[in-house]
Amino acid sequence: MTKWSSDIIRAAGLSPQSVNFIFIDDRQINAFVAGGQNVFLYTGLIDRTERLEELLGVVAHEVGHISGGHLIRTREAVENASYETIIGTLVGIGAALAAGNAGAASAAGAAASSVGQRSFFAHSRVQESAADQAGLTFLNQAGIDPKGLLTFFEKMEDEDLLPQTQQLEYVRTHPLNRNRMSAVIRRAQESRYFGQGVPQNWEAEYYLIKAKLLGFISPERVIWEYGDRDTSLPARYARAIASYRQNKVDDAVSKINALLNEYPQNPYFHELKGQMLVDFGRVNDALPSYRTALSLNPDAALIRIAYAHALIETSRGDATRLNEAIDQLKKANIREKRSTRLHRLMATAYGRMNDEGRASLHLAEEALLQGRKDFAQSRATLAKQKLPNGSADWFRAQDILNYLEQG
Repeated sequence: MTKWSSDIIRAAGLSPQSVNFIFIDDRQINAFVAGGQNVFLYTGLIDRTERLEELLGVVAHEVGHISGGHLIRTREAVENASYETIIGTLVGIGAALAAGNAGAASAAGAAASSVGQRSFFAHSRVQESAADQAGLTFLNQAGIDPKGLLTFFEKMEDEDLLPQTQQLEYVRTHPLNRNRMSAVIRRAQESRYFGQGVPQNWEAEYYLIKAKLLGFISPERVIWEYGDRDTSLPARYARAIASYRQNKVDDAVSKINALLNEYPQNPYFHELKGQMLVDFGRVNDALPSYRTALSLNPDAALIRIAYAHALIETSRGDATRLNEAIDQLKKANIREKRSTRLHRLMATAYGRMNDEGRASLHLAEEALLQGRKDFAQSRATLAKQKLPNGSADWFRAQDILNYLEQG
C-alpha cells in the first residue's frame, strides 16, 4: 500500500515512512485514521472496490484527514499503543494480528453497528468536505487518476438515502450530501489525469492483494469468485491460499510450488510457502523460503518477524539461530515499532538464552503497548535489576518506568 500511496503522502507534506497502513479483518466498508499517522482500512472496503483508483481515492481522503488534523483520538494512551490496542479501544473488542503474514488485524465485526462507535468514528460534514478537497489535491499532485474517488462515492451515494440503521458503515461515519458530491465531481473532472487509470503493474498487484485477502479471510468464497476455468494469476493465488487455509496440505504446497516455478522472483509467493510449511509443522523446511523472500524484499518487516519466529521455533538452544532471530527482530522493529508480537518473540529468544534482563525488558515493552501497566512496571523493574547498570537497555527500562510514573 505504501508503494502506491507514497506520492500522495509526499504531496500532503508527510513522509511515506511515517504513515502506517493497517488492515482490519472486517467485512464492513470503512476506513479511519487514529493514534497518529495510522490509516486503518477494513478488508470489506478493499473487497468492495473494483479498481485500484477507488482504493487510492479513499486513501487520499484519509490522508486529507491526517493533514487537516482531524484525527480520531481517545485517551492519551492510544498515541503510544499497539495497533491491536488501538483497534480494541476504537472498535470495542480486543483485537489481535490475524491471518499470519496477511497483515490484517482482526476486528471480527463486533460492535460494528453500535451507536457509540458511529459517533466516535464520525467526522463532521465540514471535515469530510475538507478531506475530499485535500485528497483531490494530493491525487493531482501525485499524478494519480482521481476518478476512483468519484466512482467510489457514487457507489456510496445511494446508501445515504437509506435509514441510518441500514446504511453501510462508511456512510454512517463519512456523511455524504449532494453539495459534497458536486464539489468532488467538479474537482475530479478538472484534473488532467481524470480517466487515465493507474500503471498496469500497480493494477496487477492490486488484484493479487484482493485475491490474497479473499483466500485468507473467506477461502470458501474462492470457488465462487474465480470460476474453474479462470487461469489468471489472482485466481491461482487465491486457490493456493484457500487450500492452505482449508488444511489441504499436499494441494496447497503443489499450488504454491507451481506459482514459484513461474514467478521465482515474487517475494510474497516465497513468504506464503514459508507460512504454509510453518503451519503444516515443517518449520525447518520453511527457513529457505523466508530467506529467499527477504533477499527479494529486504524492507518487508512482517516477513522478518515470521522468519525470526521460525528460527526461534527450530533453535533447540542453538545460540546462532537465536542471535539471528534477534537480529531480524531488531531490523523489523525499525518499521514495526508497535508490534506486540515482535516484543513477545524477542522476550522468547532472550529467555531461551537465559538472558533474564533483556527478556524482562521486552515483556515490559509488550505489556506497555497492550496497556497492561502493572505488569509492564514489574517487568521493567526486574529488567533494571538484571541489566548492566548504565547500559542502553538499562536506560530503556528506566524510560518505561518514568513513563508509567507520569501516566
